Amino acid sequence: MITSAAFSCASGEYLEMKNQVCSKCAEGTYSLGSGIKFDEWDELPAGFSNVATFMDTAVGSSENKADSCNNSSWTPRGNYIESNRDDCTVSLIYAVHLKKSGSVFFEYQYIDNNIFFEFFIQNDQCKEMESTADKWVKLTDNGEWGSHSVTLKSGSNILYWRTTGILMGSKVVKPVLVKNITIEGVAYTSECFPCKPGTFSDKPGSSGCQECPRNTYSEKGAKECIKCKEEIYYAEEGSSTCIERPPCTSKDFFQIHTPCDKEGKTQIMYKWIEPKICREDLPDALTLPPSGERKDCPPCNPGFYSNASSSCTPCPQGTFSDGTQECKACPAGTEPALGFEYKWWNILPSNMKTSCFNVGNSKCDGMNGWEVAGDHIQSGAGGSDNDYLILNLHIPGFKPPTSVTGATGSELGRITFIFETICSADCVLYFMADINRKNTNVVESWERSKEKQSYTHIISKNASFTFTWAFQRINEGQDSRQFINDMAKIYSITVTNAVDGVSSSCRACALGSEQSGSSCVPCPPGHYIEKETSLCKECPANTFLSIHQVYGTEACIPCGPGSKSNKDHSACFSDCTVSYFKDNQSLNYDFSNLSQVGSLMSGPSFTSRGTKFFHFFNISLCGNEGKKMAICTDNITDVTLKDMVAESEDFSNFVGAFVCQSTIIPSDSKGFRTALALQSNSLADRFLGATVETTLENISIKTDLFPPSPSKVPDVHFFYKSSAVTTSCENGRATVVTMRCNPNKPDQGELSVPSSCPAGTCDGCTFYFMWESAEACPLCTEQDYHEIEGACKKGFQETLYVWNEPKHCIKGVPLPEKRTSTCETVDFWLKVGAGVGAFTAVLLIALTCYFWKKNQKLEYKYSKLVMTANSKECELPAADSCAIMEGEDNEEEIVYSNKQSLLGKLKSLATKEKDDHFESVQLKSSRSQNI
Repeated sequence: MITSAAFSCASGEYLEMKNQVCSKCAEGTYSLGSGIKFDEWDELPAGFSNVATFMDTAVGSSENKADSCNNSSWTPRGNYIESNRDDCTVSLIYAVHLKKSGSVFFEYQYIDNNIFFEFFIQNDQCKEMESTADKWVKLTDNGEWGSHSVTLKSGSNILYWRTTGILMGSKVVKPVLVKNITIEGVAYTSECFPCKPGTFSDKPGSSGCQECPRNTYSEKGAKECIKCKEEIYYAEEGSSTCIERPPCTSKDFFQIHTPCDKEGKTQIMYKWIEPKICREDLPDALTLPPSGERKDCPPCNPGFYSNASSSCTPCPQGTFSDGTQECKACPAGTEPALGFEYKWWNILPSNMKTSCFNVGNSKCDGMNGWEVAGDHIQSGAGGSDNDYLILNLHIPGFKPPTSVTGATGSELGRITFIFETICSADCVLYFMADINRKNTNVVESWERSKEKQSYTHIISKNASFTFTWAFQRINEGQDSRQFINDMAKIYSITVTNAVDGVSSSCRACALGSEQSGSSCVPCPPGHYIEKETSLCKECPANTFLSIHQVYGTEACIPCGPGSKSNKDHSACFSDCTVSYFKDNQSLNYDFSNLSQVGSLMSGPSFTSRGTKFFHFFNISLCGNEGKKMAICTDNITDVTLKDMVAESEDFSNFVGAFVCQSTIIPSDSKGFRTALALQSNSLADRFLGATVETTLENISIKTDLFPPSPSKVPDVHFFYKSSAVTTSCENGRATVVTMRCNPNKPDQGELSVPSSCPAGTCDGCTFYFMWESAEACPLCTEQDYHEIEGACKKGFQETLYVWNEPKHCIKGVPLPEKRTSTCETVDFWLKVGAGVGAFTAVLLIALTCYFWKKNQKLEYKYSKLVMTANSKECELPAADSCAIMEGEDNEEEIVYSNKQSLLGKLKSLATKEKDDHFESVQLKSSRSQNI
C-alpha cells in the first residue's frame, strides 16, 4: 500500500489504483515509472503550447507587430520538433506538477548562433527557478545531437524552450531541433503508454519501445513487427506501414570510378542507391547500365607520383613533382613549396573523408556523401533530399616557408576552391571551418544554382583545421525523391603552407653565410633573399615584406604615406604623426592622445519585422607599434561556451583589428536581461596610410559624405583594408577614418558616420568614419600667434603673445612668455621735443631780426642814393630835405609811406645784393658829377 504521496513506481511499472500496488506494464506498452517521455512529434502532444511574442519597442503600430508573429511557432516534424526561422520570439511551453524532486532531459540540435536559444523553468508565480541560472544552451556541431538536463523542484514547474531569430538575412538560418523530452519526478503513473507506430515491446515491464527493423512495420501498441512483402513493398526503419516499390529510374543509381589499375586505366561502375527501393520488373522501369567501361586514369595530383603503380604516392620530403613526372630533388638554394593541390579526383585523398547525415532519419548513415568523378568531385545521391552530404579536409597546421618563418604577418596560409552548384530547388552549399576540433563555424554559404567560381579563405593563425563542405538539396524531408539530380561540384582544392603538405614546385630560399651545404636557413624577420648571393638581407626602412614573395628587393613593399614599418617589417603602422606641406606651409599632426580605442554606436536600425539593433564599432587609430587594439566579441557564444571563454580567440566570435564591428541588440528589444553582441567582424586588419588626399590604393572618400570643414585646416584620412573576402565584397572590406580638427570637442572628441549611411557604409564593403577632436588639430607653430606691445611705463615696456583666433592648433610650439624691455618714457621725449622747438623758435627770431636790420641799412643807403640822384631837381630848402639831422644816428629807422611786406623786403634785398656792384659804380659817378 502507498503510504507516502511522494511514493513512485519503478520504470516499466504503473500504479494499479484499485489495489494501490505497482504492476508491470504489459507487452506492447512501456512506462518510465515516475517519468513522462515525449518522442512522437507528428503533432503537438497534449499539454504543450506555443506562444509567439513580439517584445520589441520598434516604431510601427501594435497591430502590425502582433500580426507579424502570428504564423511563428514550433513545428512538429515526426521524430523531432523544429523551432521558428524568423526573428520572432517563440516559446514552447509545458507545465508539470511534481510530487518530488526530479529532472528534465532532452536532446537537441543547435548549430546556428543567429538564433538565440534558451531553456528555463518558472514556478507558478512566474518566477524563474534558481536551477536555471545557466539557461543558455550550448551550440552543437553540425549534424550532432546534444543533450541538456536540469533538475526540477517539487511543485509546479513551467518549462520554456524559447528561441529568437536574430537579424535574419545575414546567413541561412538553421532552426533549433528538439526531441526525446523526458521528465522525471511525477509521483506515479496510473497507466502504461502504448508503443508508438513503428516500434514494439515484446517483454512485460518495458521502460521503452524498440524500433522496427527495415522492411517491417507495426501499429500502435505492437508486441512485434510485421514483415512487408519485399518483392512488392518496402519500409524504412521505424515504419508504421509498408510502401509500394516504384519503378526504377535514373535517380536510383549512380556511377563511380574505380582506382587506377597497373595499366593506368579506371573503370566506370554503376551502382544502385542503397537501400534499393525500386523495381526493375515493372513497365518503363530502367535497369542498371553495364559497368566496366575502361578509361585512362587522370594523372596524379601535383606533389604525388604513380611510380609505375596503380596508386599515387606523395613525393618524399625535399622533392617535388607536377603529378605527371617522377619526384625530383629541389635544386640548391631552393626549398619545396608545401601544400596540397587536388584537381584530379580518381580516389579520395587520404586526408579527406566523406559522410552523409540526416537529422530526422538514419537512411544515409554509412553512405558516401560525395563521389569522385575524374576532373571533379560531386555530391552523392544520399538517402533523401534533405540529407547533409559532408566532405571533410583535415590540415594539422600551417607553416610559412623556411625563409620567412620569423615573419608575423596576418596570413599564414590560404585555402582556395573552385566549385559550382546545379539546383532546381532551394539547395545550399556550406563551407565551414573547425579550429582545434572545438567548434564548427559557417564561413560562407551559397544558395541555389551558382556558376563555376573560386573562393579563398585566409588562415591567420597556426592551428589544426578541419574544413567542411556540406551540401543540402532542400530543408524539409519528403517521402519521394524529387531533387536527386541537384548537385554541387568541386573542381579543385588548393591549400598553401600546409604542415604535412606535398610539393609541386620549389621556391628560392636563403642559404647560410657559412657555405656548409645547400640547406635552407630561415631568414630573420623582415629579411628578403638577395638574388645574387641567396643570402638574407634586411628590407630597407619603412618597407614591409610581401607574404607571397621573399626573393629580391621587390619583395620589400614601401609603406604608404604617413606610415612606417614595424621592427620585423611584417606590416606598416602609423606612429600617430602626419606631416603635410603645401604653399610654403608645413602642418604637423600628432594623434597620440587618440591612440586608445575609440567607440561608436550608430543607430538604431530595425529589421523587416521591427527588431531594434545598433551597429557598434571599435577603432584603433594608430600607435601601439601596429598592434590591433580594437576587439569585438560575441557575448552569445561567450555565455553558451563558458568553459571555452578563456580560449575565445579560437572562435570566429573573437575579432582583433584596427576597426571591428559588432551588432548590438539592446536588452529592451527582445526582453533579454542583457544586451546581445553578435556578428562581430573585422573591417580593417591592414593599415595603408594616412594622408590629406582623398584617394589611396583605389579607395576613395567622397567629399559630400560629411559636412565641409568650417576651418581651413585640411582633414587627415586614415586608410585601412581587410583581407577577409565575402561574396558581396570580392576584394575585401575597406575603412577610411577622417580626422577633423574641431577645437570645440576636447579630449577624445566625437566619432560619427555619414548621415546618408547610418550603418557606416553605403555598399557594405567600404566604411567611413569622421573623428572630430581638438586633438586632431595640427601642432602649433610661430605662425599661430602674434605679439602685442604694451605702453612704456617708468622706463619699462611689456610685450604679450596671444594665439590667433580662432585657434586651430594644439601642443607644438608653446606660447612665449611675457617679455619686459627697457624703454625711454614719453616725458623725456617731450622735453627733447620742447627743447628742439624752443631752439628752433629762437633761431628763427634771431634770423628774422638779423635780416630785418640788414634790410633797414640797405633801405637807408638806398634812400640816400635816391636823394643824391634827385638833388639837382630838388628845390626845397635844405632844412626840409631828407638828409640826416645833426645829432641823429644814421642807424635809426627811416619810415616810408609805401611800406613793403617782410617778404617783399627780403626779395628786394636779394635783388639789391645782386646789383650792388653796379650801384656802387653809379654812386661814384653821381658823386663826381656833383663835385
